[in-house]
Amino acid sequence: MNVKQYLDSTYLKTASQAGLSEAENKVVVKNAIAEAILEGFKLIMIRPEYVVLAKEMIVKANSTLLIGTVIDFPEGKSSIEVKIKEANEAIENGAEDLDFVCNYEAFKRGEIALLKEEILIGTQIGLANNKTVKWIIEVAALTDKEIIQLSALIKNVVMSNFKEENYASVFVKSSTGFFKTEDDAPNGATIPTIIMMLENASPLQVKAAGGVRSYDEAIEMIRLGVKRIGTSAAKAIASGENTPNQY
Repeated sequence: MNVKQYLDSTYLKTASQAGLSEAENKVVVKNAIAEAILEGFKLIMIRPEYVVLAKEMIVKANSTLLIGTVIDFPEGKSSIEVKIKEANEAIENGAEDLDFVCNYEAFKRGEIALLKEEILIGTQIGLANNKTVKWIIEVAALTDKEIIQLSALIKNVVMSNFKEENYASVFVKSSTGFFKTEDDAPNGATIPTIIMMLENASPLQVKAAGGVRSYDEAIEMIRLGVKRIGTSAAKAIASGENTPNQY
């Protein structure tokens, strides 16, 4: 099994979050892109402002590395109009994967119509431009019941509005990696949450983001049925090393 083709190598910190200057943070991003090209990972997941840079580096290297970026990250609370604007800009800049943070707080408040509308419109934009769309549900902010319900809601919107051949291009994704939990509890993918997502999102794909810290854990996720794994330690995982990284 080529685990590298399941790995979305990820760096999503702002300069301030990383404790770096903007110039220093850009160097970290460039190094992450270069490593992903060299290692042959599936995708590099970066913030929107670095998509053009990634495209330039990938073209120069004649690489097949895909570019993913985040939409309405990390809280997902913006209006549908903001999500549309960010998605269109990412597409124009060359991103292949659009990872939307769904408005999970609105979902928790029972604003189901809003959720259905943003999922429909965001998915339409992505699929119309031959992009892969992922909906981040932020499992650490949800109860088990809510994980099940939100995974099923996304599935139902997609199955009701798009053709079967599109299903493989739409994912439900576990986490942003930026949600603050109490008592340092896991804020990313765990085996129980991924099983709930797989059971309730199918036939959509599932991406396990956060919490996968070793080769063995990655293989376990893949054997469960996960098609992508988001991690900031892709090289360590692919090399069979354990990593303390939470994402």
